[in-house]
Amino acid sequence: MHIADFFHTYPGMYIIQSFFHALIATIITGSAIEAWKINSPIVRQRFRLSVILLSIFSFPLYQLINPERGTLYFRLDALFDSSRWLKMELGGVVPLYVFFIAIIAVTSIIFVLQEMVPILRHFVEPTVDPQIAVIRPSEESPVGKALRGITTALPDVFIIHDDEMVLFSNTRGKPAIYLSAGLAKKLSAEQIQAAVAHEMAHIARSKYSVLLAGFILRTLMFFNPVVLVEFRRAIRNEEKICDDIAVSMTGKPSVLADTLKKFHSMEHEEDVAEGEAPEPSSHKVRLEEYSHNLQLETRIARLEEGVQPVREDEWFPLIFSFSIILAINYYVV
Repeated sequence: MHIADFFHTYPGMYIIQSFFHALIATIITGSAIEAWKINSPIVRQRFRLSVILLSIFSFPLYQLINPERGTLYFRLDALFDSSRWLKMELGGVVPLYVFFIAIIAVTSIIFVLQEMVPILRHFVEPTVDPQIAVIRPSEESPVGKALRGITTALPDVFIIHDDEMVLFSNTRGKPAIYLSAGLAKKLSAEQIQAAVAHEMAHIARSKYSVLLAGFILRTLMFFNPVVLVEFRRAIRNEEKICDDIAVSMTGKPSVLADTLKKFHSMEHEEDVAEGEAPEPSSHKVRLEEYSHNLQLETRIARLEEGVQPVREDEWFPLIFSFSIILAINYYVV
């Protein structure tokens, strides 16, 4: 069987149509977010997750409605026939499906290396190195005094003997928050409260099944570059959602912004301290660092502008956009 014939099989049609359906859904949802001026990160996250859902279920849904969608007769009246486009030759030499296959292959490799490997490592390796001394902060220590200002029930909080600024939460088993001695020295009491509140938000959100379901659905779309981008946007929205929860706990968005600035300046100082030109092999790492720093800057600017009250009832734009996407993608084969 010629490789081009694969795209006429059900697995091949599923891969192609899920890609184009996701691309169209991304364009429409992005336009809807701008048109309705949707700033709420939780509502934006719903739009991102809807693209993933549409990518997975649109093809089988349409085939269930009309099993003749793949026939030549239907394709003649379709808005977009992917098979004809993929057979076009670039410069009369290389068919476009070669580039499509390359994109799918690269996306699959990125998924394994950047998403699956870290997750598997997270479950295999211990959250905290057993060789690092870990203690509970005493009530009279600076951290203990700072935590008194948090009225919400606290998970276990531990101090790691590390001079760097380290802060993370463990959501496996019994939730816990770990912060380093270096971080406790560099942050004020209010900033410690803001940082811990943000990690508490992550722990609270980790109890929801939506993100777990989202990752499972993302895994099913491991080959789809559009879904890869949308899933990462959903993760960035998750950080902003946790910022909002932290602010609702402390009531001090400016303090959380100042805390993020210290993390940002610390990372910048580390880059400057290295003082060496990056090796070619480190370009990917540098790009990821740039993306991370840009996300920090965006969160800081948002907090400084003032966090708006979260409206979780903004369902009409999503339902309206969803309906348009379903109608258009039906005629994209």
